[in-house]
Amino acid sequence: MTAEFMFITFTLFLAGVIAVPLASRFGLGSVLGYLIAGILISPILSWAGVDVIALQHFTEFGVVMMLFLIGLEMQPKLLWQMRARIFVMGGLQVGITTLAVMGGAMVLGISWTIALAIGLVFALSSTAIVTQTLNEKGLMKSDGGQASFSVLLFQDIAVIPMLALLPLLALPQLQEALHHGDDHGDGHGEAGLDLNMVADLSGWQSALVTLAAVGLVILAGRYLTDPVFRYVSRARLRELFVSTALMMVVGIALLMTMVGLSPALGTFLAGVVMANSTYRHELESDIAPFKGIFLGVFFITVGASIDFALLGENFGMILGLTFGLIVLKAAISFGIAHMFRLQGGDKWLISLGLAQAGEFGFVLISFAVTSAVIPGSIADLLLLIVAISMLLTPMLFILYDRVIAPRYSRQQSREADDINTDAKIIIAGHGRFGGIVNRTLQAADYATTVVDYSQDQLEMLRRFGLNVYYGDATRPDLLHAAGIEDAQVLVVAIDDKEAITEVVKHVTEHHPHVHVIARAIDRWHVYDLWTAGCRDIIRETYDSSIRTSRSAFEALGHSRAAAEAMIAEFEDFDRKTMLEMAEHYTQGDPLSEDSAYAKLVRDKLPEWQDELSANMKAAMEKAKS
Repeated sequence: MTAEFMFITFTLFLAGVIAVPLASRFGLGSVLGYLIAGILISPILSWAGVDVIALQHFTEFGVVMMLFLIGLEMQPKLLWQMRARIFVMGGLQVGITTLAVMGGAMVLGISWTIALAIGLVFALSSTAIVTQTLNEKGLMKSDGGQASFSVLLFQDIAVIPMLALLPLLALPQLQEALHHGDDHGDGHGEAGLDLNMVADLSGWQSALVTLAAVGLVILAGRYLTDPVFRYVSRARLRELFVSTALMMVVGIALLMTMVGLSPALGTFLAGVVMANSTYRHELESDIAPFKGIFLGVFFITVGASIDFALLGENFGMILGLTFGLIVLKAAISFGIAHMFRLQGGDKWLISLGLAQAGEFGFVLISFAVTSAVIPGSIADLLLLIVAISMLLTPMLFILYDRVIAPRYSRQQSREADDINTDAKIIIAGHGRFGGIVNRTLQAADYATTVVDYSQDQLEMLRRFGLNVYYGDATRPDLLHAAGIEDAQVLVVAIDDKEAITEVVKHVTEHHPHVHVIARAIDRWHVYDLWTAGCRDIIRETYDSSIRTSRSAFEALGHSRAAAEAMIAEFEDFDRKTMLEMAEHYTQGDPLSEDSAYAKLVRDKLPEWQDELSANMKAAMEKAKS
């Protein structure tokens, strides 16, 4: 048994290691790589007698971990601001999709109870695939990404009433068949641990227990997280921190399951509550690797769960129903996005992103079969449609990336882009970096024009009387609308590394009179920006690191004057050497052993280290005297 378990584990990991890098290399994304890996090893798992569906239920814990980590990134205030999108947009998507699918199923001759159950299953989308892909592509903070996340969050909430509703749709003939099967079973069905806390309770009692469980999660997350981790920290064992973090997530998921709630929703709620914890970053770093492993194996099991024999027998029908579902859900999401006034490519992002069925569909289908709602023959077809639609989702994102997004990047325009200001300063990006720059300049009575990609963010800024414009700052037409021809200063403070470089290249080439101040993500990005023509480059974490180094010198017993003198010497030397290295840097290949950059560093590094050490010692002695 141990050898079989190790063989299965090795096979799953090997498939991921081979398929995912290849898929990423060809621009297909990690999710599609995992799905392809599952398809390829499906015969091996079948030969080994692996229960893929049971393994899939276990690896769904990756979805639970993912929502916990998303919750840690959220703030209750932000969720409150998103309430309209979560409940109105999400409610419309789930309600309209359920009714539309139900109507289509009834047209095909399926009874209304089964059709309603199918509608509920297909109303859900894949939280795992969509959230993972949006994060990978840097689209989560866009309006389309935020709207997609809001709808996904409502869908996770909606799973709870769906699980309550499905047993009410049970068919008498299926119930009789299930009971008949139980009567002829081997008797093992009675064995095992029953942890369902609400199975024998009345409706109001079950509601009270559920509310108590949710309240317990909120209180424990708010008041117990820091004390527990302080206690654990006394042991000074890294592995104990990891096991404690996993214990908390597993415990919350277990409690939610025991009261009939979605474990993913429960852990998301706990993550939101713990977002202000001192140990938030510790929790993130401890859980993230396990989330990645579980999610990867989950996607592999989705690919492996495709029943190719049944697919071959009903290929045309299943493929037609799958594409029909994708088109229907995309059309519904597009209409809702239009109602909420999402712009351009964001409407297509939410439409294509939410067009598939989701992983909770597997759970609902299994529950519907055991609750005598859906016959097994129909359930097998539904499982195939869910799996294939999830398999096609990465391709829909590729369609968005390569066809739709470039089109709207070139063509998107807004009447609001007409400039009615004499501001000579343009700030591209108003996040945690650009926002501080803008506040500082505004405080000194300098007028600024802000360009950002988030409509919600810009609407908030407009309420404070700031000149703000929606759109992609890499677009020349938007820069023109923002007044780049007459600008004196452009501050490029957006998050995306490649986009920053693209803006710098365009402005330095076509508007050389503008002083460009560019945010650099890392050291290599400094060289890229230097090559692009920018000469005022700010490393985003450099100043805070310098201040930290100064504090470290003071903590080691040096005076403030000595610490500042040594830091000043380091900064002067670092700037001088970086300029020399930038002149030898070749963009795209900085670490090649044969590059001029690598040769310079190899030849000069010992000399530089000795010179810098001597200079800093001299600065320290001079400060003492």
